[in-house]
Amino acid sequence: MADLDDLAELLFPDVNETIDDLERKYPPRRLQEGAQVTRFAPSPTGFLHTGSLFTALIGYTLAKRSNGVFFFRLEDTDTKRTIAGSGKDLIDQLAVFGLDSDEGYRPEGDLGDYGPYRQSLRKGIYRAVIKELIRRGRAYPDFCTPEDLDRIRAAQEANKVLPGYYGAYARDRSLSVDEEIARIKAGTPWVIRYRSQGDHDKKTKFTDAIRGEIELQDNDVDVVILKSDGLPTYHFAHVVDDHFMRTTLITRGEEWIPSTPIHLDMFRALGWKAPKYAHLPVIMKLDHGNKRKLSKRKDPEAAVSYFLDQGYPPEALLVYLMSIANSNFEEWSAANKSYDLSKFPFSLKKMSLDGALFDLAKLNYFSKEIIAKEPAASLLLKVKAWAASHDGALSKKIAGGEAYFGKILNIEKERKNPRKDYAKYGDIEPLVRFFYRDDYEKMVAAGLPFNPAFDKGFLAKLLTEFANGMAYGSDEETWWNGVKAIAEKSGFALSNKDYKANPGAYMGSLSDAAEILRVALTCVKQSPNLHEVIEILGEAETKRRLLALAASLAA
Repeated sequence: MADLDDLAELLFPDVNETIDDLERKYPPRRLQEGAQVTRFAPSPTGFLHTGSLFTALIGYTLAKRSNGVFFFRLEDTDTKRTIAGSGKDLIDQLAVFGLDSDEGYRPEGDLGDYGPYRQSLRKGIYRAVIKELIRRGRAYPDFCTPEDLDRIRAAQEANKVLPGYYGAYARDRSLSVDEEIARIKAGTPWVIRYRSQGDHDKKTKFTDAIRGEIELQDNDVDVVILKSDGLPTYHFAHVVDDHFMRTTLITRGEEWIPSTPIHLDMFRALGWKAPKYAHLPVIMKLDHGNKRKLSKRKDPEAAVSYFLDQGYPPEALLVYLMSIANSNFEEWSAANKSYDLSKFPFSLKKMSLDGALFDLAKLNYFSKEIIAKEPAASLLLKVKAWAASHDGALSKKIAGGEAYFGKILNIEKERKNPRKDYAKYGDIEPLVRFFYRDDYEKMVAAGLPFNPAFDKGFLAKLLTEFANGMAYGSDEETWWNGVKAIAEKSGFALSNKDYKANPGAYMGSLSDAAEILRVALTCVKQSPNLHEVIEILGEAETKRRLLALAASLAA
């Protein structure tokens, strides 16, 4: 009569490594007390999801704050969904956000002593552990075909019971070892299932690092742990990997909460201490009045690349994500305008339990603040790099004169409250077109928004006065006094109080006169500081614009 050792040898004749061997190969890490070992473990199935970046940010932050380790593991056991090259893309995009892992998968060769960090290369490890589970009677071969499983599901629906492969519905769970061996020798295809000892009438309790104590139905489902292609399922692979990579805290989305009893059951079966779990709230979107999870298929902002393509500074998206991670972030950020996340006292205990709505307006707020405080010299380099691959018109403008463009970026920067025009680099080109002669002439030809209360003859005369009478190359106060003198001479009231008291006595207020000058030079009613605009345009170009426009209006 055959026993479980015979079954294990038949299933895995080439596996000689034991769990004890693996324990010696991947010993506990020597880290200081309290150091957290966290990981980012995506599947290479496409782009970096905004929710995945959120998860990575939390794991990275916890590891760095505790002098621990943040590693990158590529979970590529779902071969049907794997997209070639996306593993490298994920690493590259994390690097853009400064979330470099201390160790882990690298296309050119892994970094660290606990690899391989790519699950498809860890088959030997999984098979060694499963062989031991077979010997212990905690795993078994299952020979059900897809049609067999369909019949089981149909019977469960008819009996109105929970679906799943468990109890009386676990058809091959009770086969004798001799029957199992006979079928294997006969060439019957098989998978390996975990033999649960749970009872769905009982409860499993665990303490979530964010949500506190959670109580769920005990797991009694015999889940597949090794597929017919020889690769493990997520349920099993992550248990083995997080044990032998010595993970202490698993950060993952709240959608995995219902699976936690399965994972804890496996840790217990193997006699391993389970890591802590921190189930993060998902990022939501309001859709026709209803909250739903940010969708890869429906929402462009679900992809991190969307924000990079639009020209948001990477740090702006991180700051925004941290603002939805901790309830005290906004209070902290109000007093810490540097937005240095390494100094923010992040805590899992201050995380929201509910999914946060993605708020583009708040992202824009943080992004404007960050761009505004960036020195013009370094901002120029970042905008130039972005424009080279995303905005041909802007790239052409920069190439035509970097120093000139740098002056434009520096408008109203070197002051206590710098100007905040741009939420992203993609906002820049439309707002600076008037600085460039060809674009300016096109804007003039399209029509200028002058106040219709002033006739063309008067506008022509006033613009001529400005062209010839302004103080060029002077400080702002001197220049402004000159503008006021021209406006007063042309019949404008110098104070709004005087104008409101007797509007019939004036052509308009000083602000009306300034608006005419602004529109003539920039083609818009709202622009950056007009004195700085004129200094960048220079006296010759400013006069050319004003006199050409005056001639056109007078004709």
